[in-house]
Amino acid sequence: MTVANYNEDSIRSLDWKEHIRLRPGMYIGKMGNGSSPDDGVYVLLKEVIDNSIDEFVMGNGKTIEVSVKNNKVTVRDFGRGIPLGKVVDCVSKINTGAKYDSKVFKKTVGLNGVGTKAANALSSYFRIRSIREGKSKLVEFQQGILTNEEPVQENTSRKGTKVTFIPDEELFGKYRFLNEYIEKMMWNYCYLNPGLTILFNGDKFYSDKGLFDLLDQNTDAEMLYPIIHIKAEDIEVAITHCKNQYSEQYYSFVNGQHTVQGGTHQGAFRQGLVKTIRDFYGKNYEAADIRQAINAAISIKVIEPIFESQTKTKLGSAEMEPGGVTVLTFIQDFLKKHLDNFLHQNKTTADILQKRIQHAEYERKAMAGVKKLARERAKKASLHNKKLRDCRVHYNDQKQANRADSTLFITEGDSASGSITKTRDIKTQAVFSLRGKPLNSFGLSKKVVYENEEFNLLQAALNIEQGIDDLRYNKIVIATDADVDGMHIRLLLITFFLQFFPELIKEGHVYILETPLFRVRNKKITYYCYTDKERKDAIAAIGTNAEITRFKGLGEISPNEFKHFIGDDMRLDPVILGKEAKIQDLLKYFMGKNTKERQDFIIENLRIEEEIIDA
Repeated sequence: MTVANYNEDSIRSLDWKEHIRLRPGMYIGKMGNGSSPDDGVYVLLKEVIDNSIDEFVMGNGKTIEVSVKNNKVTVRDFGRGIPLGKVVDCVSKINTGAKYDSKVFKKTVGLNGVGTKAANALSSYFRIRSIREGKSKLVEFQQGILTNEEPVQENTSRKGTKVTFIPDEELFGKYRFLNEYIEKMMWNYCYLNPGLTILFNGDKFYSDKGLFDLLDQNTDAEMLYPIIHIKAEDIEVAITHCKNQYSEQYYSFVNGQHTVQGGTHQGAFRQGLVKTIRDFYGKNYEAADIRQAINAAISIKVIEPIFESQTKTKLGSAEMEPGGVTVLTFIQDFLKKHLDNFLHQNKTTADILQKRIQHAEYERKAMAGVKKLARERAKKASLHNKKLRDCRVHYNDQKQANRADSTLFITEGDSASGSITKTRDIKTQAVFSLRGKPLNSFGLSKKVVYENEEFNLLQAALNIEQGIDDLRYNKIVIATDADVDGMHIRLLLITFFLQFFPELIKEGHVYILETPLFRVRNKKITYYCYTDKERKDAIAAIGTNAEITRFKGLGEISPNEFKHFIGDDMRLDPVILGKEAKIQDLLKYFMGKNTKERQDFIIENLRIEEEIIDA
């Protein structure tokens, strides 16, 4: 056994860019390829925009222009511009910024002077121009290395800062920006900053009612009562309850940052809501009955917030400011005063809310027996669940550094699940095997989740009975054949999630696995082709002696080959709800009783595809 020498030569110091490039996860969470909303490329975009937002919050610049084309990102604001003598330092020296003493920027997101440095270090190209007081400064970098620094020049353009960058493919691999994720980000910025205009690729994003607009535009189910919209200094809340909804849906923000994993403020809001409503009605209602079918948004501003990571997706602060009132007390006092007053002044809304709580109570008691049997079945199954082949790392285990990689494949039949099971990464990839086609759950009550063995076991595997806070897998991947039956199973599963757990899709956890349609090879090289164009390109590269195989189903792909499709280069298509999509309308159209509209659509769009494999 060779023992390495440990001496002075073993110790080295990394400069700022080396450290970021060597340990990017410390700064942006996970890398990813752009298929998930929390992938690194979106974090880089957010970090740059956050600086522009902070300028708007301080009263400087009402418009931000954002462009993303061919993976080249440009962000232009009209704030004060970075002091020209500090442009290089602000984008290339860690712990350089104006936000440490909380005087210039009192309640901002970026406090550690890291964001733009990460965007710089992790980009193949980074350029920044600051314009202020009729002069400008331009600097350019490649992989964090300064390549061009122009002297200060006269400039008559509007003041502000313009940043352009291209995330580095050496680090991110082949990635893509999905406009749907960026548009959601832009809307959130506007909801939290009424009066701000964002132009993204030429489209205008604007809100004048803040969180009211967020709920109004993002609530799919029918609201039982008009949105309750209340705000005070450092806090804003919007609340409603819905028909045909079983889950709780929350949108939470701190200093303009979307805390997708919640945190102390979201927990405090849930507690405060329950306490206020119990006190108002003088009834000790169950917390779950009060919160069932709620859609709510909360935004607070905290001095020197503490987040659980640099990506700022979960608030850890216990206090509103160092040594000040707790977050829990602040939110509870706010709700006690303002929500209680609202309910006293709006008797109709108060009556509707009480009836909704009583209905939830009735449903819960009626389902108690069914739930008990289902839990006993799930408990037995957990000991020996033939459907689930589990992995070791789970998303709800905060101690696991790679918990974001935790994935559940939902497969059809034994052949497909067998191939995936044999080749999966046992640390982070689990498999759930379906038996035939699942039930069409559209229009059914949640009772079906407990009475249907397959749905109940899937719910238990995901650990989502009490909500998605303890979700066991970050990615839920539907892996079915790309034929008619496979497509139908996809629809049935998506219907199930939309009907009972829509937040799984809204929060970007559900994906479709892409598998190749063709294999083109000779004795030396093999190409896996996902489109007909890729097939033709592969044939052109190999020549006329190419052997071409058409994959008709996942079960036809050998385990040795399957490992290429669920590894580092795995292709996933996220299931995304468009902003205008209404869940109940979608489900009714696609999964309801056959309607004339759907029949007409099929007839008008029917195409007969001939299977022709040629060179």
